[in-house]
Amino acid sequence: MDVKLDPSRDDLPLLANTGHILVKHYVLDLDVDFKSQIIEGSIVLFFEPGNRFKKQSSSIEETCQSESNEACKFRMPEPCHNPVTHTSTFSSKMGYDGFSVCGKGVKDTSGKDGNHDNWEQASGISSSKYCCDTGNHGSEDFLLVLDCCDLSVLKVEEVDVAAVPGIEKFARSPTLTVVSEELRNQIIRELVTLPADRWREQLDYYARCSQAPGCGELLFDTDTWSLQIRKTGTQAATDFPHAIRIRYRTKPQGRSVTWTSDQSGRPCVYTMGSPINNRALFPCQEPPVAMSTWQATVRAAASFVVLMSGENSAKPTQLHEGCSSWHYYVTMPMPASTFTIAVGSWAEMKPETCLSNDLATERSLSSSEADFRYVGVCGHMEYPCRFQNASATTQEIIPHRVFAPVCLKGACQETLLRLIPPCLSAAHSVLGTHPFSRLDVLIVPANFPSLGMASPHIIFLSQSTLTGMSHLCGTRLCHEIAHAWFGLAIGARDWTEEWLSEGFATHLEDVFWARAQQLAPREAQEQQELRACLRWRRLQDEVRNSPEEMQVLRPNKEETGCVSDSGSSVIKHGLNPEKAFMQVHYLKGYFLLRFLAKRLGDDTYFSFLRKFVHTFHGQLILSQDFLQMLLENIPEEKRLELSVENIFRDWLESSGIPQPLQRERGAAAACGLARRVSAEVAKWIRVNRRPRKRKRRETEEVFEKLLPDQLVWLLECLLEQKTLKPRTLQSLERTYHLPEQDAEGLRLTLVRRKERTQTIPPPEATEDAEAPAWRSFLRSHQIKNNFPPSFTEVHFTR
Repeated sequence: MDVKLDPSRDDLPLLANTGHILVKHYVLDLDVDFKSQIIEGSIVLFFEPGNRFKKQSSSIEETCQSESNEACKFRMPEPCHNPVTHTSTFSSKMGYDGFSVCGKGVKDTSGKDGNHDNWEQASGISSSKYCCDTGNHGSEDFLLVLDCCDLSVLKVEEVDVAAVPGIEKFARSPTLTVVSEELRNQIIRELVTLPADRWREQLDYYARCSQAPGCGELLFDTDTWSLQIRKTGTQAATDFPHAIRIRYRTKPQGRSVTWTSDQSGRPCVYTMGSPINNRALFPCQEPPVAMSTWQATVRAAASFVVLMSGENSAKPTQLHEGCSSWHYYVTMPMPASTFTIAVGSWAEMKPETCLSNDLATERSLSSSEADFRYVGVCGHMEYPCRFQNASATTQEIIPHRVFAPVCLKGACQETLLRLIPPCLSAAHSVLGTHPFSRLDVLIVPANFPSLGMASPHIIFLSQSTLTGMSHLCGTRLCHEIAHAWFGLAIGARDWTEEWLSEGFATHLEDVFWARAQQLAPREAQEQQELRACLRWRRLQDEVRNSPEEMQVLRPNKEETGCVSDSGSSVIKHGLNPEKAFMQVHYLKGYFLLRFLAKRLGDDTYFSFLRKFVHTFHGQLILSQDFLQMLLENIPEEKRLELSVENIFRDWLESSGIPQPLQRERGAAAACGLARRVSAEVAKWIRVNRRPRKRKRRETEEVFEKLLPDQLVWLLECLLEQKTLKPRTLQSLERTYHLPEQDAEGLRLTLVRRKERTQTIPPPEATEDAEAPAWRSFLRSHQIKNNFPPSFTEVHFTR
């Protein structure tokens, strides 16, 4: 029996009953309207019964809970009918039964607290109360629960896939001659299980089926976090319609969709995917276990470019004057939460000439193909896998495109465009086959709340990465590229184990970036050690200034990966706004992987990592899957009492800083790059202590040129001083050209939590009393780079 979920808590509910039925494919058909800030259309879901084929006798009471605890209200369906209508009579815009997706349909008259009036008017059907009572109106009916919020659902209907011409070849049973629910479900079962080499045919039939007529409306209702659907008389998941169409529209305030303007002042919309992922974009099954494929047709004004998670580099098709259509698809099953879309007046950047810079060379970075080719069949469900494609395994640089607002074309051309090839090649040299066949990179609008986000086939980057030198852009690009393997191709089965994505990406970004720069081993080691020192300081800050319960990487402990009988669960701290700006899962995960790599040695560790990727790509994992396989590859003499249980205890299931990490950092000697920073800090402290009027013979300090990470360290150390004089800050800005530096390091240094303050004494009479240099710089830098508003500025007190 499912536990009752309380949406008022900080935990994020996942209500889809994936234990009973699974979505295998989505077909989206959408219109984007910037005037109303609404995405409207339909989605067709193709199902396969899940692992638990049992009737829903009592789960309705647990899953059909509205926030107001009112009785559930379902709409009565029209009688099921099988119209003898050829599918060719339906337009590509899917205008069925007088409902036109291109038009705006019935005006949304719903109030803020529900859509019940809207449903009654939009569907044209009468309503009846369906109380959550086992003795009322067929409480034995199977209830399909989808994750859904901030959507106006207009209509839900069964799709008559049997009406599709040529579909009869999927009807394997000769006894099923009459069109029935059993025949339609058998067709879908055959369609979703087609072998991988028939993926084109499968996508074609998915598209045809999505345009088939409806054959009866289904009862539905929504609450805060879910859409519930049932068909009267259907008591088991195996008998529930395996193809349903949902007509709906998003809401301007929907939390999965961000309507805004780009840096050129032109309207655009994009999906952030966090914290509630895509449930306010389309009704779906959000739990990671519901791995599915999808295809989408999106229509927008002809001046807009539609980018999406898709294997194909889509080109627009003009439907009529002023309107274009874009089509994308994926054949690799992934969680619905990985889907993303961005629509705007993006400009595409292309290389002007063949770049000769060392960073742009596309030569092989000394990788051995034998290192990441393993014989054997993949362990994932069947799909057209690149790991089994000989040409894909040797493809160092996958096809890629760069998009941005028009005003950022120059910055992208100068910084980003030349970095992508060496970063892709470096990733390939470390991990082998790229899981995805292509890549789009988009510079997103200024209100994007992080530096980057990776989705299948597309990466979002903040405009802040274009500021300063190539260091921030390169490292962030490497981080997001690493997510192609860890986070996308290999996903966490439990969302609370974020370290399996972010810890790996943080650890690998240093390795990729060193190879992209073609650094000598000694130089690469020095840079990586310096970054480890910086991350150590950040982790100490995080631990001091965050709740203990949010410092745990495996908060569900022995219940990690466990769900209720129906498949529903809650994500611990999923809705806590502070969590979005925490780095604990990045940093502790990074240090754990660094700790394990040292035990094995880098050569052995990365050889294992390639083996792990080959074994688990296309699958979902838990921490123990990685740790068990790793320990099996560590020689007995190097384990030194390492075990999965010990790692859980010391690293993943406790708050604070792990004891092994404290011992390691305590014994670590400062690297050469860090020692040089310490010498520079001493110089600045001397400068800060000098009186305004100096002796004429006093020697001026000579400051060394610093790498970006060294500059961050220097600023971190200076922030620990009790006071910094305004003229010292002015000198810092002039010496290091702070407004021209990378944004990330300065943000991490200058933008801290409320507990971290810096005091500046009252300025002397001859100095500018209105705007100390650093405060002025911080203000202008925030406006320039649009740091997330949830960060707090360093407080300058007078």
